[in-house]
Amino acid sequence: MGRIGISCLFPASWHFSISPVGCPRILNTNLRQIIVISVLAAAVSLLYFSVVIIRNKYGRLTRDKKFQRYLARVTDIEATDTNNPNVNYGIVVDCGSSGSRIFVYCWPRHNGNPRDLLDIRQMRDKNRKPVVMKIKPEHVPRAKHKETPLYILCTAGMRILPESQQKAILEDLLTDIPVHFDFLFSDSHAEVISGKQEGVYAWIGINFVLGRFEHIEDDDEAVVEVNIPGSESSEAIVRKRTAGILDMGGVSTQIAYEVPKTVSFASSQQEEVAKNLLAEFNLGCDVHQTEHVYRVYVATFLGFGGNAARQRYEDRIFANTIQKNRLLGKQTGLTPDMPYLDPCLPLDIKDEIQQNGQTLYLRGTGDFDLCRETIQPFMNKTNETQTSLNGIYQPPIHFPNSEFYGFSEFYYCTEDVLRMGGDYNAAKFTKAAKDYCATKWSILRERFDRGLYASHADLHRLKYQCFKSAWMFEVFHRGFSFPVNYKNLKTALQVYDREVQWTLGAILYRTRFLPLRDIQQEAFRASHTHWRGVSFVYNHYLFSGCFLVVLLAILLYLLRLRRIHRRTLRSSSAATLWMEEGLPAQNPAGTL
Repeated sequence: MGRIGISCLFPASWHFSISPVGCPRILNTNLRQIIVISVLAAAVSLLYFSVVIIRNKYGRLTRDKKFQRYLARVTDIEATDTNNPNVNYGIVVDCGSSGSRIFVYCWPRHNGNPRDLLDIRQMRDKNRKPVVMKIKPEHVPRAKHKETPLYILCTAGMRILPESQQKAILEDLLTDIPVHFDFLFSDSHAEVISGKQEGVYAWIGINFVLGRFEHIEDDDEAVVEVNIPGSESSEAIVRKRTAGILDMGGVSTQIAYEVPKTVSFASSQQEEVAKNLLAEFNLGCDVHQTEHVYRVYVATFLGFGGNAARQRYEDRIFANTIQKNRLLGKQTGLTPDMPYLDPCLPLDIKDEIQQNGQTLYLRGTGDFDLCRETIQPFMNKTNETQTSLNGIYQPPIHFPNSEFYGFSEFYYCTEDVLRMGGDYNAAKFTKAAKDYCATKWSILRERFDRGLYASHADLHRLKYQCFKSAWMFEVFHRGFSFPVNYKNLKTALQVYDREVQWTLGAILYRTRFLPLRDIQQEAFRASHTHWRGVSFVYNHYLFSGCFLVVLLAILLYLLRLRRIHRRTLRSSSAATLWMEEGLPAQNPAGTL
């Protein structure tokens, strides 16, 4: 047999030959199946290899960014690098009733993703302390002053002043600040904000620190369906569930939470009231995008803080006791030997109320349930639906899919003495409160002297803990109508070990348009990066395609060789037959 030479357009070292006799198995009837299976296996392997590389390359980047962003937010304790030219700054002055505090914030360049907000953090000095209540020239680099916004926002202390005085003070600020500082400061940067604005800013700050504005897919956090206010589409979108806040101070109590669904009203009067309590705003930098549009209910109740409530309570029992004494001719509370029995004070404690030159003597009985019953009328609840304290409108809360954080008195009442801060449980709280109220004052004092309570708990806290526990319980469950078995309230002093101020929410909202320039620049860079990514993917597919073409060419060539081999065998067989029969051999077609 002759040898068949196969010559392909490969390098010289790749040339080879196949002998039909030496390779009968390769050229048998199963050759086509073997080659087809080999080609398919090679193609699938290459495609899988390409997909794995692409997913690893881009998926790892996404996961790393999420982890780094979370880690940076939780462990944000490093001193701010003032030498970094890519760091921007902002200043918020909180002009409150007891004084003014200055908060300095900083943030890096925006990442260019329109779905993300600025990564604003509180600036830290060289000692890693937050820059607050003080500001020095070195805190904000001189080169950054002209582009650093300064906001002077006045709260309750200014709100109680006459409007003429408010206007005069603001005009002085607008005149004097530019003389002494060259920060970015315009007429709209100094104003008296309402209690509603302050509540919205506090809500923004808390949810920003909790990461509830990060619309990241495939997250384990709870989600909620939201009807976007003012959206042309009637379909609800699904995004992270935000947290509501409860804040009970000494004078007032405030509640703020997102209202994800469109609300209805029982009357036109209720609708008019609701307009002053509902705030709709867009935290995003693009007014046409609805991913960061929120509808938040904010209500502030003056006189419902812990200290103010106790004062109202004492005023009531003083007036009622004096009136009953006059009508019935009794001497209850007028002498230490015949004190008024107060169920809201610890057992056997003695206290006094002095008004108009008169003194009412009290002695605690420590009856938690009777105390709750006594203070219920102070809620001023009405029979009208969808109302809370003082009969104020409150939109419905979907309690099974909600979460609230309780600050100030909500935390002090549960933690300072009862040591139950954190996840709130009504049954455990009432039991602990009952036990505390029923404990003799002498024993409570002994425990206090032994340092068994929180370090910042004082005698004032011990004296009025029973009343404030009952007040907090009634406000939460009766006033705001939270069910007794509600499990999603967390009482806290800080979030992620950081005290979150409403000023953080203020600067987030007021600087929301700043990322536009960075987004445009990132979009320009992304267009080039996209083509590099496409080229990366394209090269893998191109290589796979070339490999398949080469295999197909080899297949076709081998099939052609097989046909030639069969034709040669037929010719050889015919020549042998003619020779065996003694006949002259016939030349194959095309030969002379």
